[in-house]
Amino acid sequence: MSAADSLPRARPVDARVAHFVRLAIPMMLAHVTQPMLGLVDATAIGRLGDVALLGAVAIGAIVFDVLFWGLGSLRMSTAGLTAQAHGAGDDAESARALARALAFAAVLGVLLIALQGPIMRAAFALMEASPAVESAARTYIGIRIWSAPLALANYAILGSLIGRARTDLGLMLQVLINLSKIAITLALVVGAQLGIAGVATATVVAEAIGAAAGFGILWHIGGLPRGLRFADVATPSAVRRMLAVNRDVAIRTLALMGAFGFFTAQGSRAGDVTLAANAVLYNLFMFGGYFLDGFATAAEQLCGQAVGARDREGFRRTVRNALMLSLVTGLAVAGIFLAGGSAFVHFVTTNPQVREAGLAFLPFAALTPLAGAAAFAFDGIFVGATWTRAMRNLMLVSLALYLTTWWAAAGWSNAGLWLAFLVFLGSRGIGQAIAYPSLFRRTFGPQPG
Repeated sequence: MSAADSLPRARPVDARVAHFVRLAIPMMLAHVTQPMLGLVDATAIGRLGDVALLGAVAIGAIVFDVLFWGLGSLRMSTAGLTAQAHGAGDDAESARALARALAFAAVLGVLLIALQGPIMRAAFALMEASPAVESAARTYIGIRIWSAPLALANYAILGSLIGRARTDLGLMLQVLINLSKIAITLALVVGAQLGIAGVATATVVAEAIGAAAGFGILWHIGGLPRGLRFADVATPSAVRRMLAVNRDVAIRTLALMGAFGFFTAQGSRAGDVTLAANAVLYNLFMFGGYFLDGFATAAEQLCGQAVGARDREGFRRTVRNALMLSLVTGLAVAGIFLAGGSAFVHFVTTNPQVREAGLAFLPFAALTPLAGAAAFAFDGIFVGATWTRAMRNLMLVSLALYLTTWWAAAGWSNAGLWLAFLVFLGSRGIGQAIAYPSLFRRTFGPQPG
């Protein structure tokens, strides 16, 4: 083999719509299976008949949702950086990107274990749980926190698989983790009667199974980091870039969580009926998001690959496909929600007041998939291209517009809150669309000829 043969060779993007959809569908399915986990936990514990245990599971779930959703930046950053290396044909850099992500996951995971005391104190101070709920929640958090290094490693592994355009394997890995969690939860809680400790232990074991399977998958496809020198992995410029991308995505994610939390808090202040109605309708937004997130994941991989391959036209076609498919899907889902949302509200709740309020605000909820469609697509585009600083800043601007609109529409009560939420979703996509041309020119240079 000549020296030229051993050099990285760019992999231009397959920008066909069919290929884009093939990448998106596995991640849509992976997202749809996620809500099953909380349902199984609640059902298994609920059968024990202890209300305090149900409350403890709810509090523990919130704590880890906050921790792991914020640190989900590790998956997105790994996907974007790996996709760029994959597009450049630099498989060695793909391996180094994974090694850096795994090292970062180990450090963060150990740090979370060490800080479990302060984490629990902060959580219980905010939630003001009863002594029985707090005691059970301490047991749950104290066991599940040991899954942190494993869960974060799984983020890195999944990001690496997405970056290599293997969303099919990513789906297999997510389904394995979820099914393992369900089976072990039932065995430990219903079978062995371990209660809250069984639920937490099941999560730790399932994450360990997922990590072991993930390493096995990477070894099978030749993506497992092997024979790397520390100096190559710890290259200061590469480490700084990884940390910067993770920082930007984490800030963006925390701002997004803040927007969702504010929505729930304002609904709560409006009374129990409004809170319950908003909770029912919020599920429509989440359901639409599962589909749109699949397109965002496909855009992450293909846009990152196009940047790495310097494939200008492939990048443009991918952006067009991502926006077209997201907007069409958002419009279709919004139409389905408008047509069938009434039946959904009546199915979820039997309370006449909640039903009435849910139907009154249904049009707002039905529009959320359409209002957020461009933002979902651009999030995947920006992550793949690692335009994460712009994504972070635009998220903060949209959050400010959200709060300003809510304040201005305060006289409209819950309708004003829903209007502000739609402004938040729509302004994100509009802002990213405005920023896109200059970011594209900065990445690919001026139009040739």
